[in-house]
Amino acid sequence: MKESSPVMKERVLEVWVQPRASRNEIIGYRNHFLRLRVTAPPVEGEANQAVKRLLAEALGIPPSRVEILKGDKGRRKKVRVLEVPLSNWEKLENMKEETEIS
Repeated sequence: MKESSPVMKERVLEVWVQPRASRNEIIGYRNHFLRLRVTAPPVEGEANQAVKRLLAEALGIPPSRVEILKGDKGRRKKVRVLEVPLSNWEKLENMKEETEIS
């Protein structure tokens, strides 16, 4: 039987998004927000879908486990991620320590 790695059940992230950027990337943390850049425009939910794909890829989970709870039409968002492998979550948290600016 295959052993599964530890999984974090659920976490809510405060995210700040820059749409229409030159590339999709996670910049790091600033003022307690995880800052993201996405190439998609903020039209018809395209930037929101890009946010979900970017976070899912970074955390090693399917996009269906990323949900935008608040901020559909703004740059500031509350995003819930579900069932993230703990090792992948720790990589994102380490970025917080490296880039946090108050």
